Amino acid sequence: MKRMFDIGISLIALLALAPVLLGTALAVLLDSGSPVLFRQTRVGLNGRPFGMFKFRSMVKNAASIGPYFTAAHDPRITRVGRFIRRTSLDELPQLINVLAGDMSLVGPRPDVPAQKSLYTEADWAQRCSVRPGITGLAQALYRSDSTEAQRLEADLRYTREQSMGLDLKICWWTLKRLRGQGAN
Repeated sequence: MKRMFDIGISLIALLALAPVLLGTALAVLLDSGSPVLFRQTRVGLNGRPFGMFKFRSMVKNAASIGPYFTAAHDPRITRVGRFIRRTSLDELPQLINVLAGDMSLVGPRPDVPAQKSLYTEADWAQRCSVRPGITGLAQALYRSDSTEAQRLEADLRYTREQSMGLDLKICWWTLKRLRGQGAN
């Protein structure tokens, strides 16, 4: 049922948001050239790596400039990049990852492989027991104003308590957060 929900909502969202997707792609292209999409290796269901898509929000040579861990004033972020990050438009290409089966609409955000070291083996296995999501409990509750420990605990809590009802609540809370209304 969850997979059918993911496919249906993703298809509808891609069609409804096509003008926004095209506009964002054009803005990235005009601001900083191509490519407009960024693909990064993330860890998915059962620990399988996959390429997660985002609209590119950093300069092309961001990795060679150095790691800033996306600090508030990261000099690698472009003008358009600041806007698409603040509005979460950079995340929209992940709807393609949902259609491909690499991600779900709701689940823990997909980690980069190096983040495995933040977990015990048992917690990592639990985290990888579900498809990662475009949004998750941590994003709905905290957005980006949380500690690493709070995000890890929320992700593990989701894997223990997942249900369609919780997924619908997380979608609602995420929409409220994106509109600046908080998660409550």
